[in-house]
Amino acid sequence: MAREQRRLAAILAADVVGYSRLMGRDESGTLARLREHRKQRFEPTLARHGGRLVKLTGDGALVEFASAVDALGAAIEFQQSMAEANEELPDDTAIVFRIGLHLGDLIVDGDDLYGDSVNVAARLEAESPPGGIVISGDVRNAVMGRLKATFDDLGNLTLKNIERPVQAFGVKWEPLDWKVAATPTATPSIGAPPPADVPLPLPDKPSIAVLPFQNMSGDPEQDYFADGMVEDIITALSRFKSLFVIARNSSFSYKGKSPDIRQVGRELGVRYVLEGSVRKAGGQVRITGQLIDAASGAHLWADRFEGSLDDIFDLQDRVTTSVVGAVAPRLDQAEIDRAKRKPVESLDAYDCFLRGMANVHEQTRSSWEEALRLFYHAIDLDPGFATPYGMAASCYSTRKMRGWVIDSDREESETRRLASRASAIGRDDALALCWAGFSLFRVCGEHGTGAALIDQALAINPNLARGWQLRGVISVIVGQHEVALEQLGRALRLSPLDPDNHLSEVNVAFAHLFQGRYDEALNWATKALVHQSTVMGPLRCSAVANALAGNIDEARKFTTRMLQLDPAMRMSRLKDYVPYRRPQDIERVLEGLRLAGLPE
Repeated sequence: MAREQRRLAAILAADVVGYSRLMGRDESGTLARLREHRKQRFEPTLARHGGRLVKLTGDGALVEFASAVDALGAAIEFQQSMAEANEELPDDTAIVFRIGLHLGDLIVDGDDLYGDSVNVAARLEAESPPGGIVISGDVRNAVMGRLKATFDDLGNLTLKNIERPVQAFGVKWEPLDWKVAATPTATPSIGAPPPADVPLPLPDKPSIAVLPFQNMSGDPEQDYFADGMVEDIITALSRFKSLFVIARNSSFSYKGKSPDIRQVGRELGVRYVLEGSVRKAGGQVRITGQLIDAASGAHLWADRFEGSLDDIFDLQDRVTTSVVGAVAPRLDQAEIDRAKRKPVESLDAYDCFLRGMANVHEQTRSSWEEALRLFYHAIDLDPGFATPYGMAASCYSTRKMRGWVIDSDREESETRRLASRASAIGRDDALALCWAGFSLFRVCGEHGTGAALIDQALAINPNLARGWQLRGVISVIVGQHEVALEQLGRALRLSPLDPDNHLSEVNVAFAHLFQGRYDEALNWATKALVHQSTVMGPLRCSAVANALAGNIDEARKFTTRMLQLDPAMRMSRLKDYVPYRRPQDIERVLEGLRLAGLPE
């Protein structure tokens, strides 16, 4: 287990006084003034004193400093600059901050900070008067005699959710000691952030922001449920390497507002926005969600979920799973459609990958050949992009499953090379690991390694439908049929609209077939055929299930269809098509196909 990372730092918490009142009075004007203060005063002050902005929290901020002296110097300088900016403004329009400051040990998680010290700083901020600063005794001891400021002892304060009393001091200073020249408005330099009214450039992969869900219940206690659910959705989507997901703190800057979705897209630099609402009625709760194209305002997906408040956390998990399972494929398809419209001469590695995926979904021999060509082209354009390696390996896996192999030794060697490269450079790319693992299993016979790579992918992203699908296929092949049904059922639940669900459906069919449940097998094979009528697997399963159930005439219809698609298919060649490991499973398929009339 990785050791917890910690460090000693000064943490500054700032918040706007009466922000809700100001927004209620003049939403657009307040937001514009707040942005101006951040850009003209707050950010330059942090830069001068070495502060690192950890997060913005709507109307507030959390900042880390390596030095308590720098932290307090920045706090005084900023409050003094705000006082000067507000001198000519009416009190009911002026934006005024409170600041709290603490020095202590922090838990480090990526760019974020956690721990008791963060909470102490936030609670001290709440104790500050408007325009003032309250610091802990630890900060006061570190800065005494080193800054032009005095300290009023506020005694030991009992702070909310802090177990021990905290000695606190109010900070006072002479304005003449802390005058700062106003930051001039200038033309941004190269590499500087764009002005607030200039849209952020879109990332080179699907980008999404999940806005706080509106609490329509009239019950503030339900905020925790709605916020927790949105945080879970953001976390789950963030596990998809193929997505660019806006962090929680930026998304939650819109909490309590009804922003224009197009404006959100411009401000956050995202192509898609997910929004929703929560409504409580009696003992029931109703959650709605909708996915919107931020550029056009078009609705791409919407759904509603209802459940009992008796098990609210189970409902929260169910909604998260359903939303993520629906949104991820919708984003994939929207991006594929966009790439297909792009001129060929302007394709980059990601566009080539998306066009390859579009060809995969067509499920013909020629489309798989074109997909393989596009995946190789994506690799040429960006050798460090892991997913095309995995998808190229999957093309060879498909060739093996469908009897399209041309040179088995060369294709096995190339599959091993591609899978090795995908797993080496894509250690955090769950999709690349999934296809690398399955291809090693199916083409190269490396059963343990292949299954382990897929398990690794699912540990990275337990919401990855493709991972559960491929793991379920492996379980069917090795004869773990009940386990396979659970895994494949999870894949179908996570991604009910996936264009490749026929692969899950046909393997569910075979799992039932091998346990003698022929009606269930036929039911699932029929579902697969509805989605892909020319794929051999569901045709073969339908022929076998009908034959073993005594429906010989019906079975022969499927055999005829198989021979139309592949005139060379014979019993003697079935080793090219039948991957199953248990002798009894293989014998069941052979018996059924003989009864169904497949030539020897």
